[in-house]
Amino acid sequence: MQFAHPNFLWTLLLLVPLAVWYVLKQRRNHATLALSTTAPFASLPTSWKQYLRHFLFILRLAALACLIIVMARPQIRDSWRTTSTEGTDIVIAMDVSSSMLARDFEPDRFEAAKDVAARFIAGRESDNIGIVVFAGESLTGVPMTVDRSQLLQYLQSLRMNVLEDGTAIGDGIATSLNRLKEGKAKSKSIILLTDGSNNTGVVAPVTASEVAKELGVKIYTIGIGTNGNAPYPTRTITGRIEFTPQPVVIDEATLETIAQKTGGKYFRATNNRVLQDVFEEIDALEKTQMDVRHFSHTEDNYMTWACLAFLFFAIELLLRYTVLRTIP
Repeated sequence: MQFAHPNFLWTLLLLVPLAVWYVLKQRRNHATLALSTTAPFASLPTSWKQYLRHFLFILRLAALACLIIVMARPQIRDSWRTTSTEGTDIVIAMDVSSSMLARDFEPDRFEAAKDVAARFIAGRESDNIGIVVFAGESLTGVPMTVDRSQLLQYLQSLRMNVLEDGTAIGDGIATSLNRLKEGKAKSKSIILLTDGSNNTGVVAPVTASEVAKELGVKIYTIGIGTNGNAPYPTRTITGRIEFTPQPVVIDEATLETIAQKTGGKYFRATNNRVLQDVFEEIDALEKTQMDVRHFSHTEDNYMTWACLAFLFFAIELLLRYTVLRTIP
């Protein structure tokens, strides 16, 4: 049993001065009668009522104690259950170059990637997750955190053109590793989504993957884009955006090398459904163990004490005005 408001129990200490007050009062509360001698009463037995009259005060204190316990709101809780799980550190590195607006996904690659990443994050309740975005350069979107709402809010507000255009895959991995190196989890991994090949940046992708291997970080690479041609955004002379079919070029060889070097896996996502399946497979591969305690709901359990308070008070009143009635 537990109490919702345990501080009320300190009020029980008031019963001590009440008991002291009662004892002192009884010593001074004696009726007197002048008699020449008490010899005729010496042999009379002491009535049981004389002793029982103190029981009335005990009943009053018991009723008061029960009322205090009721105010403290006693509660019962079902048994605890412990399961074994273990959290992991994950960084989602997302390509935000202009080619991610290609419409071979619904509504486009960028929004499709954001959607599946959000679902993945929502399902990883015990993990420490960060978000890195990269294009011509890389940027930490959200540092490592267990705050799901912060991660999901960032993804929802993420827009294109936040970085200089290009595809710096190596820089995206390097920034992700900087976020992961301070983590304390035994399992660390990067999920990298890109739709092109490395064409800019300071760090070469293969070099970044070698550093990841030394740090014990697995990299899951995802090449996002259909087979053949896809409608890519192009800007006309007038500044208007039009979508024209262009060949889909993804450096799958480099992405496979990165995954193999680090103990990860390469995936090719050609549509929304396949992309969702890829994240579900990664989710299954990254299941680890930790200790989590579960417990059922809590219920108030004050009715017993309330009934006892009423019972003690009722018995005290009944005795006071019947068998233990006194004459002023």
